[in-house]
Amino acid sequence: MWFRKRVYLDNAAGAGGNPSSPHKEGRRSREILEGARTNIARLLEVRADDVIFTSGATEANALAILGTARSRQMAVGSKKLHALYLPSAHASVVENMHQLAEEGVEIEALPIRDSRVDTNALAKMLRDETVLVSMDAVCGETGVVWNTREVAEVIRNANARRASLAPSGLIRMSQPVAATSTSGVRLHVDASQAPLTEKITRAHFRADMLTFDGSKVGVRGIGTLVAHRTPSIGGSIEPLYRGGGQERGLRPGSEASELAQSFAAALHAAVTGRENFRVSAEKDRTELIALITEFVTVQHLVLNINEGRVQAPNILNISLLGIDTDYLVALLDEAGFAVSTRSACETDSEDGSRAVLALTGDVTRAKSTLRISWGPGIRSRDLVRFAEALSRALAICR
Repeated sequence: MWFRKRVYLDNAAGAGGNPSSPHKEGRRSREILEGARTNIARLLEVRADDVIFTSGATEANALAILGTARSRQMAVGSKKLHALYLPSAHASVVENMHQLAEEGVEIEALPIRDSRVDTNALAKMLRDETVLVSMDAVCGETGVVWNTREVAEVIRNANARRASLAPSGLIRMSQPVAATSTSGVRLHVDASQAPLTEKITRAHFRADMLTFDGSKVGVRGIGTLVAHRTPSIGGSIEPLYRGGGQERGLRPGSEASELAQSFAAALHAAVTGRENFRVSAEKDRTELIALITEFVTVQHLVLNINEGRVQAPNILNISLLGIDTDYLVALLDEAGFAVSTRSACETDSEDGSRAVLALTGDVTRAKSTLRISWGPGIRSRDLVRFAEALSRALAICR
């Protein structure tokens, strides 16, 4: 057979091959996409079709929160629903909860006590109308590792009690203790900050839905929502918009196969390197705190940490009371160090760090924060240089 150069004449579907196209280029793109989906599913210990690709964590969180509540609202009609969220979570959790409030859902902030969700208080807040609890696994501003498993246990017990009640309100002891597919509370966990230092399997978090973000492991423009195709609790998810049958019909639009492949590889690297990075980050964090305490002579230096709680070792949040930390960040930028005062999504906020305020209740601390966070590419001597630069920049600020 004579060799003939392939001529691609399906550019309208996408340059280089659309995963939904039937030709060779399309099939190849589909193979890359599904291979990435399978690899991610193995890392998370879920089924491959539980992995829904999105543009990032913001979209995945919106799909989990809005999609779940809207689906349940369609099932119950005019009945008012109830949802709970962690007030220190990422803006894409908090603001989508506020969106639900505009749509008639009653929302409440989860109670926090000593950098933990107060599960005793939570148990009293759950009610028949509650459909969703949304929280993060690791606070991206302070590094607090939240007690998702304890929250999941409270939800599991509440769902069991709800399922044991007949419509008449009588206990049906002969029925299995399991919520139906259209009732019960679902737990959504934004695990975007977890891969570098924490286990990331669904069983570890005990969540019904999980969010991951490619940018947190070095691949910008892609993320995932992990959700059962046929959930045993809480019903289905309503797509945010229409336009195609991709990603189980929940996220219409041509998938980015190469991004998915890169995301899967980066997530694998994070998982396999997690233990080594955690050990080095814990050592570096301890040394950095000592250096800052030594070099920084500010009268009021506050470490926004809870010594009795688990924290991600690669995130350190401090408050420098009386210092303009926005100006400080600019000085450090000129010195060659990229740091921030709070989450990048909220840099224009005049109220300071919402996460620190939620955790401490201290407005002054929340308005004077500095967040230092790093990944596997940062060396110990880089953090030493940073501490020295911080001391010099503070002298200018004063």
